[in-house]
Amino acid sequence: MQDQKPERLQKILQLVANRQPDLTVFMEQVHKPHNLAAIVRTADAVGIGEVHATFPEDVQYRGHHTASGSKRWVKTHAHDSLEEGLTKIRAKGMQLLSAHFSDSAVDFREIDYTRPTCLLVGSELVGVSEKAAALADQQVIIPMMGMVQSLNVSVATALILYEAQRQRALAGMYGQCKMPKEEVDLLIFKSLHPTVKKYCDRHQIRYPKLNEIGEIEDSDWDQLRKLV
Repeated sequence: MQDQKPERLQKILQLVANRQPDLTVFMEQVHKPHNLAAIVRTADAVGIGEVHATFPEDVQYRGHHTASGSKRWVKTHAHDSLEEGLTKIRAKGMQLLSAHFSDSAVDFREIDYTRPTCLLVGSELVGVSEKAAALADQQVIIPMMGMVQSLNVSVATALILYEAQRQRALAGMYGQCKMPKEEVDLLIFKSLHPTVKKYCDRHQIRYPKLNEIGEIEDSDWDQLRKLV
């Protein structure tokens, strides 16, 4: 397994270089786990590392609701309320877009997604709430030419996120790391050494340092481990 780590490390570094910390999704009142899983999968595909959600009182969020592969790379923040979650989003200076039909809504392709952006999508049952729509900077719609006037929430989210990905790719926003070094180091460590991470968490000791090819190289940590 040791000789496979440099290759895996390169894949992780490539992932990190494509992460978009200033692009995210906020899912309001998620009812169906499979839709959350689909949105998380799309988020990972376009370079989003964190998403946000609120849940109805009768739905208890558990991490395993998300797609098993995607949830390793995309963190879902479950918020107690819409206001609490959006306050944190606003603190990051993001424009807030709601996928919501209204007189002021514009075609989703007219938006500048190279700006820090949070896309707010609604529940599968009623869509974005009036409260959430009022809190957004802009409502966006996906033009519909047939009899059906709405898409599945995960499909609609994917369309909008890939427009964001297209614009950001044209602007050269992929391929350059925007994540803090400590976040990158943690991602690399827990990806390459999940068993060691669990050991450290269980015994409440610090994580070891890694060398340039992702191998553990930390004599002080070796001594620390012997004391456990």
